[in-house]
Amino acid sequence: MFNKFIKRPVLAIALSVALVFLGLLAIKTSPVAQFPDIAPPRVSIFIEFPGSNADVLIKSTVTILERAINGVQGMQYILSDATSAGEATIDVVFEPGTDPTLAAVRVKSRVDQVMTNLPPLVQREGVIITPLQPSMLMYLNLYSKDNKVDEKFLFNYANTYILPELQRIKGMGFAQAIGSRSFAIRVWLNPDRMRAYKISAEEVLKSIDEQSVLARPGRVGLSSGKKAQSQEYVFTYKGWYNTPEQYQNIIVKANPDGENIKLKDIAEVEVGSEFVDIYSNKDGNPSASLVLKQNPGSNASTVIDEVKAKLQEMKKDFPPGVDYEINYDVSKFVDASIDKVMHTLLEAFLLVAFVVYLFLGDFRSTIIPILAVPVSLIGSFVFMQAFGLSINLITLFALVLAIGIVVDNAIVVVEAVHVKMAEENISPFAAVKKVIGEISGAIIAITLVMTSVFVPIAFMTGPVGVLYRQFSLTMAFAIVISGFVALTLTPVLCAILLKNTHDKPKSKSPVSIFLDWFNNTFEKLTGKYTKFLTLIVDRKIITYGMLLLFAFGIFGVNKVLPAGFIPSEDQGQIYAIIQTPPGTTLERTNEISRKLQHLCREVEGVASVTSLAGFEILTEGRGSNAGTCLINLKDWSERDQTVKEIIEELEEKSRDLPANIEYFEPPAVPGYGTSDGFSLRLLDKHSDVDYQEFDKVNAEFLEALKKRKELTGLFAFYSAKYPQYEITVDNALAMQKGVSIGAAMENLNIMIGSTYEQGFIRFNNYYKVYTQAGPEFRKQPSDLLNMYIKNDHDEMVPYSAFMKITKTQGPNEIARYNLYISSLINGSPSKGYSSGDAINAIKEVAAQSLPRGYDIAWEGLSYDEARRGNEAIYILLVVLFFVYLILAAQYESFLLPFAVLLSIPPGIFGTYFMLKAMGLSNDVYAQVGLIMLVGLLGKNAVLIVEFAVQKHNQGMSVLQAAVEGSKARFRPILMTSFAFIAGLIPLVIAKGAGAVGNHTIGASALGGMLFGTVFGVVLVPGLYYIFGKMQEGKHLIRDEDENPLTEHFVESSNERAFSKRFQKFIKRFGNKVENDDKNEN
Repeated sequence: MFNKFIKRPVLAIALSVALVFLGLLAIKTSPVAQFPDIAPPRVSIFIEFPGSNADVLIKSTVTILERAINGVQGMQYILSDATSAGEATIDVVFEPGTDPTLAAVRVKSRVDQVMTNLPPLVQREGVIITPLQPSMLMYLNLYSKDNKVDEKFLFNYANTYILPELQRIKGMGFAQAIGSRSFAIRVWLNPDRMRAYKISAEEVLKSIDEQSVLARPGRVGLSSGKKAQSQEYVFTYKGWYNTPEQYQNIIVKANPDGENIKLKDIAEVEVGSEFVDIYSNKDGNPSASLVLKQNPGSNASTVIDEVKAKLQEMKKDFPPGVDYEINYDVSKFVDASIDKVMHTLLEAFLLVAFVVYLFLGDFRSTIIPILAVPVSLIGSFVFMQAFGLSINLITLFALVLAIGIVVDNAIVVVEAVHVKMAEENISPFAAVKKVIGEISGAIIAITLVMTSVFVPIAFMTGPVGVLYRQFSLTMAFAIVISGFVALTLTPVLCAILLKNTHDKPKSKSPVSIFLDWFNNTFEKLTGKYTKFLTLIVDRKIITYGMLLLFAFGIFGVNKVLPAGFIPSEDQGQIYAIIQTPPGTTLERTNEISRKLQHLCREVEGVASVTSLAGFEILTEGRGSNAGTCLINLKDWSERDQTVKEIIEELEEKSRDLPANIEYFEPPAVPGYGTSDGFSLRLLDKHSDVDYQEFDKVNAEFLEALKKRKELTGLFAFYSAKYPQYEITVDNALAMQKGVSIGAAMENLNIMIGSTYEQGFIRFNNYYKVYTQAGPEFRKQPSDLLNMYIKNDHDEMVPYSAFMKITKTQGPNEIARYNLYISSLINGSPSKGYSSGDAINAIKEVAAQSLPRGYDIAWEGLSYDEARRGNEAIYILLVVLFFVYLILAAQYESFLLPFAVLLSIPPGIFGTYFMLKAMGLSNDVYAQVGLIMLVGLLGKNAVLIVEFAVQKHNQGMSVLQAAVEGSKARFRPILMTSFAFIAGLIPLVIAKGAGAVGNHTIGASALGGMLFGTVFGVVLVPGLYYIFGKMQEGKHLIRDEDENPLTEHFVESSNERAFSKRFQKFIKRFGNKVENDDKNEN
């Protein structure tokens, strides 16, 4: 079958060129991402209830919505967060693979059912439902070095001109300036003047609502089917007021004597901000902080490229002195990581070429396997795109590892051709024809075994399943293509390029002298290896002893090897979370944030720092005692320190600041939460919530966690110590005074809490009109008692006449998890420990220290990691079982496959040993390396067993066949294995972006391959001897075919080809005889 390609070299070359061409097209059009899309879809619900505190939001709105949404189809868990800034968020996290749009529709249908149960102001503000990815896509600052430009101007410039443009970019899910600095007409009421004029806040709002109206008077001149008119006119009215002057002249009260009391008489009216709830600063300059998030399923790199292009386009229209800086974007790390992997790809390619040249000894022989690499790797992109795989770190790692694998088949062909030319002294073409007939079966068997390793894990589900699937499919594509190339292009190139130089004098050069020395040394080594095998192969105790030693070694190292999920990488970004004491004002928090910003800028390796007071990035909650510094690091090539070293230095510098400060990195996988490390929730499952008791349990639990050496950077956001005042109304006194309690509370809502009744359009934007008492009238809690409310007799009654206030404490922010009140606890594993160790430590502490009625739950990446269990062992067992079935079918034996499978333990031990020696954890990267190792070591064993089976069938004893098979395959096995190991060296020594992933997958494969090869060439012959002896003379049926399946396939193909050629010859001979007879007649 494959001999046809030798006679059609143009066809073989054209097929390979076509594959490369299509691969290049696929590279151009394939999406690029950091990881496959493994983050679970998330639907976010945003709620605003101006003036309310966290407890009111929970009771009036969040609980109602949670109850309605709970249990929606495909839901994993539900989170909610309410703050005393009058805002709440509900996040519904769905199972991976759920369509985000469909998830949002399901949530909306549940929300619509209870919409009428929500407070009117919440309904008017709107309940916004949108599918979002929780982690930031980009974070940028619009800043100005001009002192005349303030944060309010920058915020509104961004809101008016920049964000609408960015929101229209395909794949943009969320683009918002942090804070509520939108322009607003602020009506600052003067309670003293209102009391003098006997005017209530309700009358003020009514006057604004009645005089600033949006009118639609209509048209005149319409015939209405009665009488035709010659002209038609449209009536217009100026509509909503949109300047402070117009609002100042609103008449609030008109007396019979002609005196008019205008709004400006009892209030100050100005253009201000909705709320001054956040201070934003970039490197000492005022700024507006913009957060961009992507739609689930969109391509991050594409969206970011479009954002950058749009910002560059808009930059020319910025006001003087205004500029922007991108402080964080996901693509920076993705691009740097992919660039690093591409360099690694080239380095691995060169190292593999060197090893191949060392073993094959001449340039012509080396170039043939090396040409197989680009064809196989680039060709893989065609199938990756067809199967919907993106270009990401996982698929690129697969291609780096595939370099050493795809040259294997080509090396086997070239090596066999050289041996055939040396033994029979024939031409390259004749040698190629013979070799293809002999080794096609082995190459097909190797390709089947290697591919079968990756087939079962392609059917895994869940986030880890997606990672394994993308890795396994990429490897499988590269291996299958390399098998095809080895049987088509490689033989053709051998026939064209190789020359039979055996037994001919060679020119003496330093290189040739070195190669001769190397070959002679290798021949001696092969001789010693063969003698060694003759001594030990038939001694079963040695084989069993080696297996037991490695089994105990695997068990021992696995006990001390830390387990993990996906390692955290140096992404060039740090979040500093600031928590000042409860009750601290926004201005004081801003002062501390600015001090931290200054300290951070002094650290070498820091490029820029953005300070945010009033905003906490991990939960995206607001509060006057919360702050965040976003620390942007210099490029990896411009700094020597790692992100961990910089964090240690920052912790030392900020130790004396009067606030609780913790440092986090962005999440390891975009979309899995907002930071790295672990995220858990402490839950209060009691039916009645006691905030103070929960705070006490939370504090005790946190202290217990801090005692564990596996945990560091622990940070809890819940606190019930925020200073509050409880209002107590004497109903009897209120009734005696003629005061409605509802009206009194609504009056406070306006005077203290702030509210708006209407808005207006200006600068092509919608702005609001807020009414509130002036700041000077609400500085102290006692100021509330000095305010007045109008009773039913038109008299002004002081609140102190029927109301008391009592100092208490309570939460400023309330978080919930699956309908239970919760406390979010973030942290990181300590140095030398993995996330798996941290999770186990937390589970132990929770079991020992939590009182009855309290529990823990996980979120983000920790949710999936905590549920994984012994998944890696099950995957390995499934892979081994599948390989066993393939080998059983190949060798027509249920025993011989064990000679291949039991050669793998040395490799597993080598993997674990190398990971432990390099201080790495057994995470997803290590596990994909381990699974790939099953295929590689299985391939080495197959080479020996395949040849040994052939020799045994030809009449050799099992012992002789084992030794002969090992001797014949010793050089190809070492050549291919060391070529693969050479390709891994750049991964093991990588630095910069993605270094941890490079180290883990490189160490996993290198350690396993080194141990597996060195001990495997000794172990496999012994295993074949044991199981070959067991198999000898045993058959399931009398005439069972013992030839390997692929050998039978190749032989039958050759027989069919010979049969057709023989039939053609007979036919041509018959035609010739007939023609001769006719000519004679």
